[in-house]
Amino acid sequence: MLFVEILIILLATKIAGEISIRLGQPAVLGKLIIGIIIGPAVFGWIQESEIIHQLSEIGVILLMFIAGLETDVKSLRQNRNSSIAVAVGGIIFPLLGGYLVGLVMGLSQSHALFLGLLLSATSVSISAQTLKELGHLKSRESATILGAAVLDDILVVVGLAVMMSLLTAEEVSLGAVLFKKLIFFVAIGLLGWKAVPWIMNKFSSWRVSESVVSTALVLCFFFAYLAESLGVAAIIGAFAAGVAISQTPYRRVVEQKIEPIAYAFFVPIFFVSIGLSVSFVGMGGQLWFIVGLTIVAVLTKLLGSGLGARLTGFHRRSALGIGAGMVSRGEVALIIAAIGLEAHLLKQEYFTAIITVVILTTLITPPLLKKLFSKLEANHETVT
Repeated sequence: MLFVEILIILLATKIAGEISIRLGQPAVLGKLIIGIIIGPAVFGWIQESEIIHQLSEIGVILLMFIAGLETDVKSLRQNRNSSIAVAVGGIIFPLLGGYLVGLVMGLSQSHALFLGLLLSATSVSISAQTLKELGHLKSRESATILGAAVLDDILVVVGLAVMMSLLTAEEVSLGAVLFKKLIFFVAIGLLGWKAVPWIMNKFSSWRVSESVVSTALVLCFFFAYLAESLGVAAIIGAFAAGVAISQTPYRRVVEQKIEPIAYAFFVPIFFVSIGLSVSFVGMGGQLWFIVGLTIVAVLTKLLGSGLGARLTGFHRRSALGIGAGMVSRGEVALIIAAIGLEAHLLKQEYFTAIITVVILTTLITPPLLKKLFSKLEANHETVT
């Protein structure tokens, strides 16, 4: 009954988003919580399925594509040193924190190290949406968060490749992993600089309906496919496509036409899909593990990434806001958890607890950003 499920998702997310706004929180928080309520954990109206998964993938790709369209490229370049510091701090602290928690829980060295690596992941799709709602997506802080997320993705994937090559029977060539990453960034650099403007100009003159928007979507999904094929998260490719198109005269028309498509249909499905992985069955015995690991997951990103921002010129509140923007582990950590389970780097009995922690970090991010950015005036509180 796909049509009924979509009806429930669209209606429920709009109602939940409105309630969240009336309670003084970003709409995205209500949409994330309603996914848990209508999912298997509570009412069971919506079940995980391949079609829901695929639609949610489109949703997160479009979400990051729009974030790319609205990104200030000049600010992104100016804050590259801050992005590097934020990414490095946001990996070292969670890696150590997760490793120590794993040892305390009695995990082996390899399993504890994998837990640390999993906590090092960052997915800023939820942060990007929250910052957009708060009117900070074009700020210096936002540019730093988005830049750090790209680097974080690279470093975590490389770390995963090293770990799997050393600790499992799988043959993973670190050189091949790095080479594929290099190909990706060289390719999107050249395509974004030369090919994207030419393609947008070429196809904009076609007389078929919505030629500009259709061309933009083709580029978005091509960049996402290219990223995933070369071992980089698809959302990074979509973000890169948005940044490239933002440098053309078609930025505004693409943004105006894509947003209704994304936010009316695909993005709500993505928000709900996050909650579908939640299950309260058998969680009682691991409650303290979940609570403790969630606290470590939040604090290590908040402090690690925040310290990186502080050391590169941001004031305290701005630095903490940047740290908060890196807290959500989202779909990136879910993918790493699935890989770890298959490679026997994550025990089956801890899998549900880890998924719960990942989702909790995602739920915590919107109100945390709201609190830290509510009094922040970026033009006054950051050192330019």
